Amino acid sequence: MRVWSTVAETIAAQGACALVTVAAVRGSAPREAGARMVVGPDGGFRGTVGGGELEWRAIGAARDALTHEAPAATLSRFALGPDLGQCCGGSVRLLTEVFDRSRLNEVRALAAREAAGPFGTRGRIGPRSVERAVDDDVMREAPGPAGTRRPAAARCTADNVAAREDLEGLPVELESDGVIVERFRDLRPPVWLFGAGHVGRALMLALAPLPFEVTWIDERDGVFPAAVPANVRPLRSTDAAAEVARAPAGARIVVMTHNHPLDLAIVHAALAAERFGYVGLIGSASKRARFTRRLREAGIAEARIAELVCPVGMPSIRSKHPAAIAAGIAAQLLEHAGP
Repeated sequence: MRVWSTVAETIAAQGACALVTVAAVRGSAPREAGARMVVGPDGGFRGTVGGGELEWRAIGAARDALTHEAPAATLSRFALGPDLGQCCGGSVRLLTEVFDRSRLNEVRALAAREAAGPFGTRGRIGPRSVERAVDDDVMREAPGPAGTRRPAAARCTADNVAAREDLEGLPVELESDGVIVERFRDLRPPVWLFGAGHVGRALMLALAPLPFEVTWIDERDGVFPAAVPANVRPLRSTDAAAEVARAPAGARIVVMTHNHPLDLAIVHAALAAERFGYVGLIGSASKRARFTRRLREAGIAEARIAELVCPVGMPSIRSKHPAAIAAGIAAQLLEHAGP
C-alpha cells in the first residue's frame, strides 16, 4: 500500500482519516514494525496491523480519535497476551495519527515523494501530530549495535538490491526521545506474465491483491480485459520474446502463451539472460522434457535448465481449474518474493 496516496484519497473522499502505524515490536507479534492501516470516519480501512483483537481495538481507537475536533497523535502500547488474549506473546506500540483537510497539502507532498520512489523522514511525535521532515540520509543509514548508526551498503533505490535487503526490515525506528525515523517504499517484486489465456487471466486476478507489480504480455489483439487491477500493466507486443530484454533484473518470469514455440523462445531468452530469480513455465513433465532437450541443443547451460520451474505452481494442488492453478502459481511466487 502506498501510504500517503491512500491517506490523501481518504481525506479527499471523507474529510479526514486516521493513520495507524506499528511503531515498535518486542517479541512475537502478528505484524512487523512499519505495518500500517488507514481508517476512515465510516470505519472502512485499508491495510492491516495484524488482525484479531489488536486490530479491532486499533480501529476503535482510530474512529474515536476521528470524533475529536482537533487532529491528534497518540502512541499506545499493547501487551498481546495479558491485554488482548492473543497468543503471540510479545508487545507492540501503535502510533495513531489523525489527518484532516487542513493537512491535505502536506499529505499530498508526501504522496508525491512516495510516488517518485523510496524516501525517508525524521520526525518527532507531538500531542497533535508528528512533525516530519524529508531526510535523504535516512535511506543511507541502518541501525548498528546499541542504537548506533552505520551506513547502508548503498543508497536504497529500486535498482539496488543490496541496499533494499539491508533496510527491508527497518521501515520504522522509534527512538526513546520521541523521535521517529520512517522509510516509505512500495517494494513490489516485478512479475512478467506472458500469456493472456484462461490461466493467464486467472493468475492476473490472483496476483491483484498481492505485493507484486505485474507486466502482462500477449501478442494478440483484443485479449486483455477492459479493466485490470492497479498493479497490472497490459502490454501487447508483436514480439513477446524480445520483451524479456526489457524485464528488470530479478523479475519473476511466468510463461503460459497460446503457442509452444513462443513459450520456448521466451524461456530461452529468460534463461540465457541469467538475471532472473524465477522462470516458470506452464506445462506437463513431457513438455519440460521436450523443452530441456531443445534448450540444451540451443546451448543453454545445464545448471540454468535445471532452474526452470516446470510444471509451474504448487505440486500439491491437483485441480486443473484455472483459478486453482493460478492460486498455486501465486503461492509459489510468494515463496520467491525475496530479493
